[in-house]
Amino acid sequence: MAVHLGAQQVAVEKDKPNIIEDLTTQKTGQGQVTIYQEESLKDVVGHKIVSPKRAPVYSDGNMQYVKIHGFKVQAFAGNHQRESKNEAYQKQGMIQNAFPQYESVVIFDSPFWRVRVGNFQTREEANEAMQTMRRKFPSFGKEMYIVRDEVKIPLHQYQEVNE
Repeated sequence: MAVHLGAQQVAVEKDKPNIIEDLTTQKTGQGQVTIYQEESLKDVVGHKIVSPKRAPVYSDGNMQYVKIHGFKVQAFAGNHQRESKNEAYQKQGMIQNAFPQYESVVIFDSPFWRVRVGNFQTREEANEAMQTMRRKFPSFGKEMYIVRDEVKIPLHQYQEVNE
């Protein structure tokens, strides 16, 4: 059960009595406690208050998006000092040409060059995209896998899922 208080939400555990119920329950050998309060406070006092999770909204000029923890497909990782940079940019270009709907980025995190593709909220979405990319680029197949990463989700897609 959840009780809404303006912009905050109160999480209520059903099995656990709240402090008001505990104090006002008659117990053998103990005195009696009487509490006078507004009826609306009965569902709030003694429960954990949880703020709603709202991701900050960003804009890059033509699109508003939120940054959340999600998934990307890692299409390449290499640490050969002279060759990996060129290979990363080459593979990124090939993927971007074949799949313009997915954002692809080259990341250098010494000593590794990586290519990560897409911004997916769920592992299932990332897996579907990875299988499609593997069919298009079978030579990349063994290198591709799903990684957790910060992703940019267009605001309209995020609101549809989280409302």
